Amino acid sequence: MPALSRAILVVTFGIATACADKDAHGESTSTKDLKLGVKKWKILERESGPVDYYAVVVDAEGAYLRAHYKPPTETAVLGYMLEDDDRSRVRSLKWRWRVHNLPPGGDECVDGKGDSAAGVFLVWKRGLRVYTLKYVWSTVGKKGDICSKKRSATVAREKITLETGGPLKTWVNEELDLKAEFRKHFEDGNPNADVPDFMGVGIMTDGDQTNTEVVADYADFVLTR
Repeated sequence: MPALSRAILVVTFGIATACADKDAHGESTSTKDLKLGVKKWKILERESGPVDYYAVVVDAEGAYLRAHYKPPTETAVLGYMLEDDDRSRVRSLKWRWRVHNLPPGGDECVDGKGDSAAGVFLVWKRGLRVYTLKYVWSTVGKKGDICSKKRSATVAREKITLETGGPLKTWVNEELDLKAEFRKHFEDGNPNADVPDFMGVGIMTDGDQTNTEVVADYADFVLTR
């Protein structure tokens, strides 16, 4: 999935700009929690195709983001950039997601099959170096699989299989300790390692390599400060 490496820089340098959203679908005013309101996610235009296949849906369950990818559409990424004051304060991320179908054989760790029904990017930055973890809902593979590791002077990234297979059409809740995840993947698990500022979150659903129409939903992204 070629959009991954490009999305890292776009999310980091602020194509997706976040600010306080005080309406029913906006940010929490809590001093501890920061709700990433659905209205503040932005398509990363310079690194996405011409079709924005994400939409805000509001129903009895509340507001959520729906991704509906149709081949041969070019892939697209949504991002949410944190404001400066929040970047060093956030501690954990919660969200829920559900997939309506799975790309046949989709596995981000296999060349030519690198589609995932749903994916969430986490981005940090220290100096000129951008760190990205992508957590995917895969069709096959094992939970906890790690692949696509890259290290250079400006980029460090990995993909992690967070969910595999079903249940379909069912909300699944996730929670990640941001500092612990950074240290696990980029600092060999050193509990005392310094963690750079957390820059933002991205989401992506795609089926371009498997030529599959894919639908997935994302909701209730909340950062704990």
